[in-house]
Amino acid sequence: MSSEHVIRVEGVTKVFPVYDKPSHRLLQMLSPGRSKHRWFREFRALHDVSLEVRRGETLGIVGRNGSGKSTLLQIICGTLQPSVGDVHVSGRVAALLELGAGFNPDFTGRENVFLYGTVLGLTRREIEQRFDEIAAFADIGEFMEQPVKNYSSGMYVRLAFAVAVNVTPDILVVDEALSVGDEAFQRKCFARIDRIRDEGATVLFVSHSAGIVTQLCDRAVLLDHGELLVGGSPKFVVSRYHKLLYAPPERLQGLRMAIAQEMSDADERCDKGGGEDDADLLPSDRDDAQLVKSSRERPFSEEGEDSHGWFDEGLVPKSTVRYDTRGALIGKPHLETPAGRKVNVLRAGDEYVYVYRVKFTEAMKRVRFGMLIKTLTGLDLGGGASSLPDQSLDVVEAGCEIEARFRFRCMLDSGVYFLNAGVLARLGEEETYVDRLIDAAMFRVMPQPERLGTGIVDFGVRPQVDMVESKEAGA
Repeated sequence: MSSEHVIRVEGVTKVFPVYDKPSHRLLQMLSPGRSKHRWFREFRALHDVSLEVRRGETLGIVGRNGSGKSTLLQIICGTLQPSVGDVHVSGRVAALLELGAGFNPDFTGRENVFLYGTVLGLTRREIEQRFDEIAAFADIGEFMEQPVKNYSSGMYVRLAFAVAVNVTPDILVVDEALSVGDEAFQRKCFARIDRIRDEGATVLFVSHSAGIVTQLCDRAVLLDHGELLVGGSPKFVVSRYHKLLYAPPERLQGLRMAIAQEMSDADERCDKGGGEDDADLLPSDRDDAQLVKSSRERPFSEEGEDSHGWFDEGLVPKSTVRYDTRGALIGKPHLETPAGRKVNVLRAGDEYVYVYRVKFTEAMKRVRFGMLIKTLTGLDLGGGASSLPDQSLDVVEAGCEIEARFRFRCMLDSGVYFLNAGVLARLGEEETYVDRLIDAAMFRVMPQPERLGTGIVDFGVRPQVDMVESKEAGA
């Protein structure tokens, strides 16, 4: 990744006029000069947003609906102008912002390929040279010769993405539009995005999927109510985004201020001595990375107490995030052997138990518990729930304490992993988290020199290779 910044957003604010009645728009236009009555209200979609993106970087943008994500992308792409602030973009931009953007509904798919390609900066000859590849990627068959107003939403996205990724962009901007495609097409899109990244392009990616942002992006930022609250590693930013999603409305403002303060504190520490490379990692991310490097890696003994793992006192996560509690409190999350010995350094193939306790300060209905195992970068690997929703605990009285236990077999490659813990209950008509801990505990899986499995999870594959004598050899 280059240190050169190809996108620089400086103090951008975007204000839209909102008219209560259609006639007010006309009255506003006809009102004279500065003395005219304001017939509209102002909606501030973005407020003082500053952002820099390096060449070759993949940046994820997350936030609740209405947070300003799409407005920010449109300003970066030049389809909207900021009310205040400056935007500097270096390179050819290909954007997939909203369904059918850049298409004329009365043109055929073929005609729109030439129209959209021209908008993105290609000559007619260049489009002709790439048309077959675009058509093959879109894979809409005979509909290429039909007006796009007759297309389904999936066909729109297929054709728009096929053009966008075949113009050799310096910057690729992708909004949530890919979510309407089928699974096979989404996989093809993500594979092409990976290729574009490998070729050195910059990617801006908006998605509500935490797994996609964590897996695809180098860095992420969180927008809320038009303000950029925090930026950093995808794992860190997604955890704060989820806190906002599940927070009760009356506590949102305090939570927003706390998240913004985390970023302010991190910036102050960087100003006092952090290098540019450290600026992308908040302190909690750096602390966890250091723990991974420094934790002991002594070998297992074949016999005795250590044969099923041991407890490393230094292996404690610094990136723990708690959701806003709502009458329940998770405590003492840890791993044990089936015999009850506390461990956090594990041997692949053995069974372990994830344990935590929950104190209830309020009576709860339809209660259940869950756990999740994640990679160091925050990718969800899998977990489990204590029951199905219709089999949850009917009532848990205030003052009760419950211990949740999840037994599992460790089928993971060597490395460091994190555990989440969560408590769900029904509040009104909705099942929601009444407490949740992100990165509640961490553990290490020791290396296995004899391991034949590949990838993160060992599926217990049993290989068989047989020599089959050819007919020629037997003749």
